[in-house]
Amino acid sequence: MTDMIQIDGVHKLFGELHVLRGVDLTVPAGSVCVVLGPSGSGKSTLLRCVNQLEEIDAGRIRVDGELVGYREESRGGRSELYRLPPRKIAQQRARIGMVFQRFNLFPHMTALENVMEAPVQVKGRSKAAARARAAELLDRVGLADRAGHYPAQLSGGQQQRVAIARALAMDPELMLFDEPTSALDPELVGEVLGVMQDLAADGMTMMVVTHEIGFAREVGDQVVFMDDGVVVEQGRPADVLDHPTQQRTREFLSKVL
Repeated sequence: MTDMIQIDGVHKLFGELHVLRGVDLTVPAGSVCVVLGPSGSGKSTLLRCVNQLEEIDAGRIRVDGELVGYREESRGGRSELYRLPPRKIAQQRARIGMVFQRFNLFPHMTALENVMEAPVQVKGRSKAAARARAAELLDRVGLADRAGHYPAQLSGGQQQRVAIARALAMDPELMLFDEPTSALDPELVGEVLGVMQDLAADGMTMMVVTHEIGFAREVGDQVVFMDDGVVVEQGRPADVLDHPTQQRTREFLSKVL
């Protein structure tokens, strides 16, 4: 199995705040990687670095074998990184779907219009083709009957499912989820996790930052526990969740299980 994501020695600083401290992580294609950890541990920043919403300060990130955000050149026996132009980074980002904690839907557009917007504007698809694909994706996330509704007319869970459909409309190779259920009322969490579970069953490569331990246990192929900008522990869900080897992991799980 090839690796969809390769993260090697990644550091990220915000001023003097060292948020990521040499993170190494691989996510095989077709697998689900669930990232757990306390607030401020660097989980969301790591996702944003994979999607090039944040520049890294050291290290390398590759998606499907391609270095993202930078090109690498050898000069005088040394390897140097050069930031890619925004247009090239946007092309790379178009292969990666990202779903945020807040749904970020366009309030003046219907669910259908939200889903079809990016394929028309970014990929140049015809409106007819984008509309047909958007309708198909809304049906996939269980919202065929809400296609003409505006975000204000939808529940939080429904809005998040529209956001997932919108990300899928770009035909991504990889989906990133940044705490997709944390802004939802508890009774709405299951409908979003159900859609994500279906995606996993279809073989979508996913990296999910979440506090939903049940999802990590049932759907994850690997669980990564982060704290203070480093990967403390990683492995199969049953190993990390039921038999953690690190004291910090045990302390965290004792508070969330």
